[in-house]
Amino acid sequence: MKIKKVVMRKMYQDMKVGFRTSFGVTTRKHFSMIEIHTDDGVGYGDCSAFERPWYNEETRDGAFDIIRKFLVPTLFEFGDVPSPEAFYDATSWIRRNKMARAAVDCALWDLYAQEKRISVSKALGGTRTEIETGVSLGIEASPDDLCRTIEKYMKQGYRRIKCKCKPGMDIDYVQRVRKEFGDIMLMVDANSAYTLEHMDIFKELDKYDLLMIEQPLASDDIIDHRHLQQAMKTRICLDESIHSAEDARKAIELGSCKTINIKVARVGGLTEAKRIHDVCAAHDIPVWCGGMLDTGIARSFNIAIASLPNYKFPHDIPASDRYWAYDLVTPPTTIDDRAMIQVPTAPGLGFSPAPEMVEKFTEEKIEIVR
Repeated sequence: MKIKKVVMRKMYQDMKVGFRTSFGVTTRKHFSMIEIHTDDGVGYGDCSAFERPWYNEETRDGAFDIIRKFLVPTLFEFGDVPSPEAFYDATSWIRRNKMARAAVDCALWDLYAQEKRISVSKALGGTRTEIETGVSLGIEASPDDLCRTIEKYMKQGYRRIKCKCKPGMDIDYVQRVRKEFGDIMLMVDANSAYTLEHMDIFKELDKYDLLMIEQPLASDDIIDHRHLQQAMKTRICLDESIHSAEDARKAIELGSCKTINIKVARVGGLTEAKRIHDVCAAHDIPVWCGGMLDTGIARSFNIAIASLPNYKFPHDIPASDRYWAYDLVTPPTTIDDRAMIQVPTAPGLGFSPAPEMVEKFTEEKIEIVR
């Protein structure tokens, strides 16, 4: 892959409805997109870092600068990039900045698959032709409001329901959902809102046969999660705590979790996501794919990685119309009445940016030519 040009865009999209987590409410998603051009094609990547550093230390504008000042020059210096893994390993000197690295890594996987005339899924070693998606719901004003929202999505075919939670908005909500819907596939996501001092809440939640509790404790912790997992029968799922295959190995050895949410953006791209998948598979730890209120580009890579064999639970990979009035790619992502998404088989991503939508939501654009 001989890189000729890189196009970078700062972009935004307005959400159809605000999404509330323990961090706050998101109504507009700020992100950036990268195009890597060769003589033979264009690879696309999406940087999912938010406007503010509330999920991790990165921001949209900061990640944009890391890509422009460090990753793009390195791409040009590299010359002929033999594979996405080769470039990822060659830029391991860049500390953290995983979402910036993910944008470039994913764009290279798109190009690599196009050159091989195979799908990104097949290039990664995917074995599934369809993947199951669940629905991720923000914190509602009341348990009754949550139940009405769940009812709406279950009618659309979703089987797995994930509810955001935080102290004071947890037990009553889960109790009400169980009473209303029985033994549906239910999980909660705390986004690090609790500590071990909330053990009484965890013990109560443990009674409700949850699929898992996602990232209940600190975002950089694997020690306290070990103690929590030992005290509970419910699976603890690590999210923000895991940034690499090494993080996953250490957490598994400690017994800090029974599953991991592998977010492509959080871990640095498809290269590291596959490595985490492989470590977990070797230790019989099932994984699943989470999202970052993703646009169509990032969602495409999530679909590809979720086709790997050890992705065992339904994913946070929504249909195009879940968050956005207008998607950035064609064809749109749809789910069937079994909450399944078909994995594309065309070379590369299997999706194409819609030029009019890309231009509509572009705030700033720069072109860097070798």
